[in-house]
Amino acid sequence: MLLLTLGVPIFTSTEKSRRKEQECCLMAVPGKVAAFRLPPLPKVGEIIKLFRLKAQKQLSQNFLLDLRLTDKLVRQAGELKNAYVCEVGPGPGGITRSILSAGVEQLLLIEKDIRFIPGLKMLSEAAPGKVRIVHGDILTYNMEKAFPNHLKKNWEDEPPDIHIIGNLPFSVSTPLIIRWLENVSKKDGPFIYGRTQMTLTFQKEVAERLTANPGGKQRSRLSIMSQHLCSVENCFIIPGQAFVPQPEVDVAVVHFTPLVQPKIQQPFKLVEKVVRSVFQFRRKYCFRGIETLFPESGRLKRTEQLMMTANVDPTLRPSQLSMSQFRNLCNTYRKMCDEDPGLFVYNYREELRLKKRAHLLISNSQPEETEEENQF
Repeated sequence: MLLLTLGVPIFTSTEKSRRKEQECCLMAVPGKVAAFRLPPLPKVGEIIKLFRLKAQKQLSQNFLLDLRLTDKLVRQAGELKNAYVCEVGPGPGGITRSILSAGVEQLLLIEKDIRFIPGLKMLSEAAPGKVRIVHGDILTYNMEKAFPNHLKKNWEDEPPDIHIIGNLPFSVSTPLIIRWLENVSKKDGPFIYGRTQMTLTFQKEVAERLTANPGGKQRSRLSIMSQHLCSVENCFIIPGQAFVPQPEVDVAVVHFTPLVQPKIQQPFKLVEKVVRSVFQFRRKYCFRGIETLFPESGRLKRTEQLMMTANVDPTLRPSQLSMSQFRNLCNTYRKMCDEDPGLFVYNYREELRLKKRAHLLISNSQPEETEEENQF
């Protein structure tokens, strides 16, 4: 019979500490286990009923309860025996069980919703010495101290025995993967240990954007930002009806392995700015989006200079540009920024905002002048 260890402390974030979470390590039995198997446990659905758990719509929560699907998801991560794994948003613990059954050495659980902590503690009791629980937000958690230093590998070596796995809430999946891609570019965060692999869920449409090829309907900013830094594989689709509650869309499992050499060897922020500008008017010629990299004064001339030097046809649509063409655009734009240090900080949207504000001020002042004239 399994009992909850209520005496084990779980540390929470506070505003005073600026949401810096402290780990609660549940390490009852040290040492390795030759062959690990979870003891009989209540079903995930029973855990949900036991603790009266209900998915919160504002947190985009959808539970995956079918252990056959959670096992299949975890297999996409590769060999996990004796590996170190971080699961993001474990919720009621369906994927957690599959990860533990794979024979991991240590599992770090990062859960924002405190309602799930008791159920996760039950799992930690069933796997003594293997589970650490953090009650906190993955967007603020310091992943650079998540695992032992001896696991670190050189970037050129094979990926370390560290994996990130998670059924991500739809509301955070895109900003989170962008943040992690920036970490890949800088080799910090969870990638301070080397080319840490990630196996994550996304809405099907987002997964299609992440993996889209040139010319594809879903080719987007996400396609370039992910593929220039990682090998990205759309593993399989999980139908929406497999989740509780059922989302309106299907879900895809995507696997990321950071590349030894990025396809565009420029700073992340520069690549992001160029790519965002190109796709700003995705249905127009790419020339229109690239224009927004430059101030209104001299815009046409500098846009032509950039496209000619990068050898990019200005009449191509953004989705038609290849990775090598994006590389040429970024390399050429970098040279132009080196020649004009103020260029990189130029913000097209800010220029539009200021022009609009000036126009409103002029418009508002004109009726007042007319009214005064009418009084005379």
